[in-house]
Amino acid sequence: MDRSDNALLRYDRQMMLRGFGQEGQERLRQARVAVAGIGGLGSVASLYLAAAGVGYLRLIDYDVVELSNLNRQVIHWSTDLERPKVESAAMKLIQLNPEVKVDAVNEMITRDSVTKLLEDIGLVVDGQDTMQTRMIINEECVRRRIPYIYAAVYGLEGYMTTIVPHAGPCLRCIYPAECPQPEKVPVVGPTPGVMGCLEATEALKLLTGIGRPALGRLIVYDGERMAFQEVAIKKDAHCPVCGRRKR
Repeated sequence: MDRSDNALLRYDRQMMLRGFGQEGQERLRQARVAVAGIGGLGSVASLYLAAAGVGYLRLIDYDVVELSNLNRQVIHWSTDLERPKVESAAMKLIQLNPEVKVDAVNEMITRDSVTKLLEDIGLVVDGQDTMQTRMIINEECVRRRIPYIYAAVYGLEGYMTTIVPHAGPCLRCIYPAECPQPEKVPVVGPTPGVMGCLEATEALKLLTGIGRPALGRLIVYDGERMAFQEVAIKKDAHCPVCGRRKR
């Protein structure tokens, strides 16, 4: 690694972890990660990915900062109201870690745009708030064999799993039917914070090769009882997205 000891001091504590070291840090530096949505989940996940030294972050969102976002979307501040979320987030991430390249893409993820938006990306972190858009991302990630870390929140509840295409179930395996989507859902601010941290942890594990990812396991967080549990999820051989006929 052709970098000074002073530059690596930023990452000293994580490089102390067994199996991480300078090799793991170099893997992070070379990684290209998309954070798909810079709301509650994406705010926290992107902060920790930037702090850890992920070399390239593509922030994808088309919305602007609103006052009602600020109870949970902690990367945005009162001075950012009406500003595009990707611009607000990029400014903070660059200040946090100038070594990270941040690409702010102010665009909606659709079936027509997803291929271009995920071009040259090695891993996608979910920050969406609709299952419809998540399914679009899931299909593209399966098609291109890009790992996809999914998370969702409701009130004081959170759900997270890691999808590695063809190595385990995809999102359509977990949710085979269309899910009704309310216009607004209740969210207590720390809930996406918890789940965004879990997403960032999974991303760092996949990128460095350490640990065991939540493959085939849906991690369920219950903030009201302060409890975690996991539900085993299986790959559906007949899944229209990742089933045998789709390989």
